[in-house]
Amino acid sequence: MSVLTRDEAQTRARLLDVHRYTIDLDLTTGDETFDSRTVIRFTARTDADTFIELKPAQLRSATLDGRPLDPETLDGNRLPLNNLTAGEHELHLDASMRYSRTGEGMHRFTDPTDGETYLYTQLFMEDVQRVFAAFDQPDLKAVFDLTVKAPEGWSVLANGITEPLGEGRWQAATTPLISTYLVAVAAGPWHSVCTEHRDLPFGLHCRRSLAPYLDADAEELFEITKQCYDRYHEKFEEPYPFDSYDQAFVPEFNAGAMENPGLVTFRDEFVYRSAVTDTERQTRAMVIAHEMAHMWFGDLVTLRWWDDIWLNESFAEYMGYQTLTEATRFTDTWTDFGVARKAWGYDADQRPSTHPVAPENVNDTASALLNFDGISYAKGASALRQLVAWLGEKDFLAGINTHFARHKFANATLADFIDSLASATERDVHAWADAWLRTTGVDTLTPVVTPGDDGTCTLTVEHNGSRPHHIAVGLYDLDVADEGRHLVLRDRLALDIPHTTPEPLGKRPALLLLNDGDLTYAKIRFDTESFEAVRTSLSGLPDPLTRAVVWNALRDAVRDGQLPPTAYLDTARTHLPHETDLALAQGVLTFATTKVADRHLTPEQRPAALTTLTSLCRDLIRRTEDGDNPGLRLIAVRHFIDVAAHPETIAAWLADGTVPGGPELDPELRWRVLARLAVLGATDEQAIAAELDRDPSATGQEGAARCRAALPDAEAKARAWQAMFGGDERTDLSNYLFTATARGFWQPEQTDLVSEYVPRYYQDAVTVAARRGPAIATAVGRWAFPAHAVDTENLHLGEQCLNDADPIPSLRRTLADELDDLARVLRVREA
Repeated sequence: MSVLTRDEAQTRARLLDVHRYTIDLDLTTGDETFDSRTVIRFTARTDADTFIELKPAQLRSATLDGRPLDPETLDGNRLPLNNLTAGEHELHLDASMRYSRTGEGMHRFTDPTDGETYLYTQLFMEDVQRVFAAFDQPDLKAVFDLTVKAPEGWSVLANGITEPLGEGRWQAATTPLISTYLVAVAAGPWHSVCTEHRDLPFGLHCRRSLAPYLDADAEELFEITKQCYDRYHEKFEEPYPFDSYDQAFVPEFNAGAMENPGLVTFRDEFVYRSAVTDTERQTRAMVIAHEMAHMWFGDLVTLRWWDDIWLNESFAEYMGYQTLTEATRFTDTWTDFGVARKAWGYDADQRPSTHPVAPENVNDTASALLNFDGISYAKGASALRQLVAWLGEKDFLAGINTHFARHKFANATLADFIDSLASATERDVHAWADAWLRTTGVDTLTPVVTPGDDGTCTLTVEHNGSRPHHIAVGLYDLDVADEGRHLVLRDRLALDIPHTTPEPLGKRPALLLLNDGDLTYAKIRFDTESFEAVRTSLSGLPDPLTRAVVWNALRDAVRDGQLPPTAYLDTARTHLPHETDLALAQGVLTFATTKVADRHLTPEQRPAALTTLTSLCRDLIRRTEDGDNPGLRLIAVRHFIDVAAHPETIAAWLADGTVPGGPELDPELRWRVLARLAVLGATDEQAIAAELDRDPSATGQEGAARCRAALPDAEAKARAWQAMFGGDERTDLSNYLFTATARGFWQPEQTDLVSEYVPRYYQDAVTVAARRGPAIATAVGRWAFPAHAVDTENLHLGEQCLNDADPIPSLRRTLADELDDLARVLRVREA
């Protein structure tokens, strides 16, 4: 299949105006394929040749202005349209298209709980071609008329309000001008909950088997949706541009969600079957806010080409967190961003695959797909937060609204956006954009405190990097009381960097914290006295966002080889038992477990690390026995399970169906315990099968796949490997079952057992990625990578694969990132 280049897209955009798509889908033709008939009305500005894209199982016919085209001329995904004359044209195409099991195109899923089937589209980047023929690039917007034939008893959702026509046929309202990748369809026997807000229909939809769980949370979901909707209308002068707002929770979805106008699709893990923390509810709310922001950033005003994907994702990320903080009960969202999302950006920005927030050289769609990463999301959002701190929110929103007014229902570039911002301020936003959006890497800020003769001191900041930063500097004094050591905020100074003049501080503070409040994107370091205050008194900092900045600094120091991993564990052991913020507890425990204990420490050091983490989690469980913080208790229980080195305690929990003092073991916790018991060799296939009988849901199927792959048995490993890499179109695992199997396969406790699979991985990964495409390739690179083989042989094999095996771009990028992380871990171990 040919990927679309930027030059080709620009040439076609100069040639064509696309007016209208009339699409008819028949979803009743069988389990493997569906019928897709498309009529496209467009204008050619000059005489020329061009092409239309589609990826059919069979192209039955094509006519241009009534003249038959030869289906045999379809070359990969391109049907030539030769000898076009200037003027109006009408193209008809009739094709059979394949259903997907990888979350790309028209995904088909049959619910093992009740046997019901559900279909939904994910058409991002190039996958519209799997559903209907299209001039598939974001700057050829058109209106869409859609009809769908579905089995009796199904309902059909789309970008606009849908109405049944009888005999299984559905008609969707004509869309405004939108890009091809934003067209959406979801069909099946959906369970739906509907309401209205400001005379607009709102809907929530999920599989029938999840109906009780959606119903339990519908009030909360609608409340968040309405609060965000109202807040965006306070911020934006342009009203919501579509005729309805449906949110469909769909199975086996690859992303968190997708911003289809009027029909946002979410992974249906957000319909909670088991207990969750309030931070997880906050994450779901943030995704709702993020996707709604896209209705303006991305749907109303759309990028012209994929080099400006940040104009979609960075803005939605920033607006999601900020709007949630302003409009809902979740007022501490920036803490979660700081400890979780921001770390994603820092990691991505220090790899060889880093790129600017706004890159200039995205030459084709395959390259563009690689940029949906921590830079386009977290770094870009961080840059915008810094822009607002520097520019002021009033001028920022004025520029945003100018941008919407100038480019609504059209396309825009970085230059267009900066021009809109510049119209609202006297500041040099063009220079800001060059410094922040066109550069790569993470700046590092290090304080230098100089004592004076009079008992006072001054501050200068060593700045390793080139970007300007507007930050706050926190000055904290130590207060030692009976109940512990507290760091009390004396003052918070505003500082612009570069800053060459020493800043007077008065008396030396116990802790001097750069970037207090987390307004900029940079790694920070501590001077010696400040690090001692952190080591002894971190939990005594009053504000969770301040603690997030500190924990991120410690995390970065471990990854850079400047702080021993054992020192991070010791700090966590000392201070996390006193933590009250759920996002911080979750973030620190996750890094301590999956990175420090599982990778940064040697196999000889790992048992002691697990003992430390087990003891830490036990303290948190004891502390929450009175039930005053069930979210923190749940986090502690989950991580206790994950680090258990001996099976007795968690096996007793599973047998009793509860943790003493709570919580009861719901499906998520039961599968979590069983997976750990499998790793430890304390369960077997019979117990896994019995648990699957107890929970035959899709989540149960995934849990069983993970447990079976985790069994410390040569035959179990061989079966799991065959399932991942040895199938064909008939037996291939779905995207979710592949991921579940991969997550079970490699375990630090089983390094010797699976050592023979490390060299096999690279050959088999390249083969299956080429056969199954980008979504599976990404899962192969991320989840099936032998991350726990921390040795130079694994690194050499991976580098050899990149040099010689020619993996497809999505696998190449993921492997390169994993290998860079592996090299970093090796350096940390050497240090």
